[in-house]
Amino acid sequence: MIPKQQSGTVPGVKRRIRKETLYGYGMASPAILGFLIFTMGPLLASLYLSFTDYSITNDHSFVGLDNFRRLFTGEDSFFYKSLFVTFYYVILAVPFSLLAAFAMAMLLKNKVRGRSMFRAVFYLPSIVPVVATSTIFIWLLNPDIGLFNQILSFLHLPTSLWIYDEATVVPTMAFMNIWSVGGTMLIFLAGLESIPDHYYEAVDIDGGGMWHKLTAVTLPMLTPTIFFNLVMGVINGFQSFSEAYIMTEGGPNNASLFYVVYLYREAFTNQRMGSASAIAWVLFAIILVLSLIIFRSSKSWVYYEGEK
Repeated sequence: MIPKQQSGTVPGVKRRIRKETLYGYGMASPAILGFLIFTMGPLLASLYLSFTDYSITNDHSFVGLDNFRRLFTGEDSFFYKSLFVTFYYVILAVPFSLLAAFAMAMLLKNKVRGRSMFRAVFYLPSIVPVVATSTIFIWLLNPDIGLFNQILSFLHLPTSLWIYDEATVVPTMAFMNIWSVGGTMLIFLAGLESIPDHYYEAVDIDGGGMWHKLTAVTLPMLTPTIFFNLVMGVINGFQSFSEAYIMTEGGPNNASLFYVVYLYREAFTNQRMGSASAIAWVLFAIILVLSLIIFRSSKSWVYYEGEK
């Protein structure tokens, strides 16, 4: 039997909890409504449009899986071309970007004079607008007056056409990606700073050197950070658009036709929104599958401190 002094407080507690819950939902409602209206709404709309022949200028009708059939049967020859170009770019850009970011983080971890200034300088390129960066690289990569070819000529080395040649345009784009790895570098730097010093001291006591510290301490302890940067690098690589669109517009001869450039061309140049929506959902499926593969493989190589 509940005492009288407590029985009267139960409804009051329930009212207070209900009031706090409603207050919490009210404070979160702008974010919830923003997600439903500006994210979930367009997402569901694009899913519906992927099953139609919707165009900006014409009425649309339901065509079922015809948009997807046209992609996978090769009726649209640019689909597989863009997939190949994008996979090629990701295979080149992601590993080199991770290595460059890790190397810079290792350098900036050392306690040297002006370390804060060096960190800011290395991070600064990643916040420069993509349009500005692309414009600068258009001049740097110019085959006739570009700085890179001028340096190669001065060193008596063969010059290159860079983004103006089918064979070198994608590797050049992958090389350019190193310019903006400042964010990845900071994440690596945070991971390095979180490694306890006593692990390195133990290696010193055992007579190990820098290589032993790298392979036995740094890399194993940094695997969660590597895993995160790998997943984000793959996702960002498949969504690459701005540099290719600004610098080459998918050329020469569609050699830099990244998947999102192809999607943009289908949507806003050819004005086939239904087909573009199907292309977007295929991209979503590709990124989802690759992310799941990376997550599944991480069980064998990612080490979390505290696990056996």
